[in-house]
Amino acid sequence: METRRIAKLEVSVIGLGCNNFGWRIDEPASLAVVNAALDAGINFFDTSDTYGKTKSEEFLGRALGARRSNVIIATKFGSEIDATHKGARPEYVRQACEDSLRRLGTDYIDLYQLHRPDPTTPIADTLGALNELVSAGKVLQIGCSNFSAAQIVEAKLASERLGAAQFVSVQNNYNMLERDDEADAIPECERLGLAYLPYFPLASGLLTGKIRKGKSVPTGTRIADIAWMKEKLTERNMNAVERLITFASVHKHTILELAMSWLLRLPVVASVIAGATTPDQVRANAAAPGWKLSASDLAAVEGILSSS
Repeated sequence: METRRIAKLEVSVIGLGCNNFGWRIDEPASLAVVNAALDAGINFFDTSDTYGKTKSEEFLGRALGARRSNVIIATKFGSEIDATHKGARPEYVRQACEDSLRRLGTDYIDLYQLHRPDPTTPIADTLGALNELVSAGKVLQIGCSNFSAAQIVEAKLASERLGAAQFVSVQNNYNMLERDDEADAIPECERLGLAYLPYFPLASGLLTGKIRKGKSVPTGTRIADIAWMKEKLTERNMNAVERLITFASVHKHTILELAMSWLLRLPVVASVIAGATTPDQVRANAAAPGWKLSASDLAAVEGILSSS
């Protein structure tokens, strides 16, 4: 599989999002997904201390076992686990890191990410604590998630003032149907030389080809079970999906392959964070970026997206 770089880290262009571990799938199923990812050439595993109510990190750590040194582990802190385990206060940053190291069964985290901005804590305070972790060798690189362009710049300036470790990546929601970051975080990442990591690359399943206009949403899917995801089932989105399916089919590809390859058209995208609940889904995701979209392909896709 092709690789790209997040600062000093060389990562597969398709990463495995482990948000399903401990929630939608149990430990044996999580192990099967991890094994399939490794077999497919995926070396980048992204999780969080909140996924599966901390179970995701545990499942991932045990699944990797002795293979840990062969992969890049990214995890996150800052989202609420419970009333006392949340935020980005320096003392909590240190505690959260130790807890993640223990759950993952490792003595270092390759990419440690602030899951979301904490309005109650100055970013300089958080960066100071993260710098301590980098200096101690517990964390190799740091990143952020769900940051706007203004927040990315604020963090950059704070790191420079402190002489501290800087964020090297930004992980945000971005896909063919949700493109706000094209006018915000993505240009800032390009300007500052940060890696961009899109999550929800398949728009919660809309870009898999399994959800079609005029048909019932398959049971058991996240978009069928989660209220806020159902809001994505708009007339505009479903019209776009149908046209994208047709476009991909004419070119002998699937809409999933189109969605992944379209994201990787941007050099700033280091890896696409794709979740999976089965080995088959992992293999499909890993094989997806083989479509090298031409300028005419991209223009056609833009026409579909802008007119739907």
